[in-house]
Amino acid sequence: MKPIDLQVEGTKQGAIEIARNRMIILMALFTIGFLTVAVKLISVGVFQAIPEDSNSRSVNQNPVIMARADIVDRNGIIVATNLKTPSLGVNPYKINDPQLLSYKIAEVLPSLKQEAIFKKLTSNRRHVWIKRTLTPKQMFEINRLGEPGLVFSAAEKRVYPQGRLLSHVLGSVDIDNKARTGVEAFFNDRLTDPMRSEDPLYLSIDMRLQYILNQELSDFKEKFSAKGAAGIILDANSGEILALSSLPDFDPNETAGPQNTGQLNRALQGVYELGSGFKTFTLALGLDSKVINLSSRYDATKSVRVSGFTIHDDHAKNRWLSVPEIFVYSSNIGTLKIAQDIGIEHQKEFFQKLGLFRKTDVEVYEAASPLLPLQWGPTELVTTSYGHGIAVTPLHLVNGVAAIVNGGRLNPATLLRKDIAQDESFSTVRYSDQVPRSQEVQVISPKTSEIMRNLLQLVVEYGTGKNAKVDGYSIGGKTGTAIKAVGGGYNDHSVISSFVSVFPVDHPKYVIFAMLDEPQGIKETFNMASGGWTAAPLVGNIIRRIGPLLGIAPVNKKKIIYEDLILVYGLE
Repeated sequence: MKPIDLQVEGTKQGAIEIARNRMIILMALFTIGFLTVAVKLISVGVFQAIPEDSNSRSVNQNPVIMARADIVDRNGIIVATNLKTPSLGVNPYKINDPQLLSYKIAEVLPSLKQEAIFKKLTSNRRHVWIKRTLTPKQMFEINRLGEPGLVFSAAEKRVYPQGRLLSHVLGSVDIDNKARTGVEAFFNDRLTDPMRSEDPLYLSIDMRLQYILNQELSDFKEKFSAKGAAGIILDANSGEILALSSLPDFDPNETAGPQNTGQLNRALQGVYELGSGFKTFTLALGLDSKVINLSSRYDATKSVRVSGFTIHDDHAKNRWLSVPEIFVYSSNIGTLKIAQDIGIEHQKEFFQKLGLFRKTDVEVYEAASPLLPLQWGPTELVTTSYGHGIAVTPLHLVNGVAAIVNGGRLNPATLLRKDIAQDESFSTVRYSDQVPRSQEVQVISPKTSEIMRNLLQLVVEYGTGKNAKVDGYSIGGKTGTAIKAVGGGYNDHSVISSFVSVFPVDHPKYVIFAMLDEPQGIKETFNMASGGWTAAPLVGNIIRRIGPLLGIAPVNKKKIIYEDLILVYGLE
């Protein structure tokens, strides 16, 4: 080989060697860089904590909508829960032929108008809802359209399996699951707490009793062509509301609450002059304060004029009446004379102790305040003694009567099951979560309470409440019939008829109340629409049905105490 050829070959080999070395160095640098990045990622992901502020920003940018907790009755029956449902939206900028698409969607969703759909498809917004809560079939049909501009979004819908049955207690939520009324609104913070979303809220309601109460109210409302009706079943000793119904009601699955004033909650929002039920309070105060005793007698031979008003008895005996007779025959004259002996200050103090001057503590925001007289003089002393001139909710009356018969203890009415709500082993709501609860108050002595129970039984056995009798059960009660206040005056043709009952009366467990708003007399009642003819038999029907359900065995008829203090002949 020539020397020149050796020189060229050596030069080529040197160039290749240099290129190889450079390539090795470059690959080494890439490897080192890759390893550095990998080590850094592992260090950050495993060993370094994520700053709290960074985490909170991430949560705020992508909020997670938590489910509302279930609501159940006292026996665990679900009355409010959530279901996942798809919703249909659209990005108008991705729609090619909105006119044609609007007709296609209208065919799948006939409840929507084509013009309204077209307007949404041509909106200048990036996202517009077309319909919330699609059915699976509707979702399938929309998917078949193959339109990329249509989008589905999974959401949760609040559903009420019992429908209208508990609407006035539960309240409702709107289409965005925002609480509007009832328990849903009052306990909204509790129900939306992510830490407690798996813990149901236990109500005091017993759905079995709720069904019976609602059905009987509905039947009697129709029977007497009443404008409305309301009823309450209360545990006389704990204050737990076992059933509460108001008619007309509404379907919380379809609307966000009552749609008109006719659908207001008459048991908690309606304030009425409830009439003779207040005589229970007047006699209890008179007996407890020793102003009267069972042998006291009052002249009820003629009507009485007070401040220009003439007051008479609807069931006039036109003679002197004993205290039991005043109560049994529902004498306005005898009651007002007892009130005059009691005096204004003592009466006001007692009414206030019974909670009649303020809202009840029940767990709904829409509970109404009583309407009290602007002044409390001799006229107001008289009229309020028999339930006129003072307007309260039915729950005020029921809660007060419970205190009169349970040994004299006023317990705040509640919609919560107390043994769970007060047991720290459960994570359901505590009373302190919302508002401080009033404490139990002794309003009359146990002895006076016992006397009042016997007087209430006399009313059912011999007086205006005899249509509430149920064979085998000892029942006490008081009728109430009051002319409705309308526009600053009274309409003689419109009445509120009610009956409040204690059952069993010898060992009170339940207070049952029923009210009919403007009932009309019928042939069966001799065209009478008073509480004794309308509400008393309604409560009797309720007791007849719930007694066996609650395990209360019928008893043989016992001697009725104080029977010898009334004249039992010639009763209406």
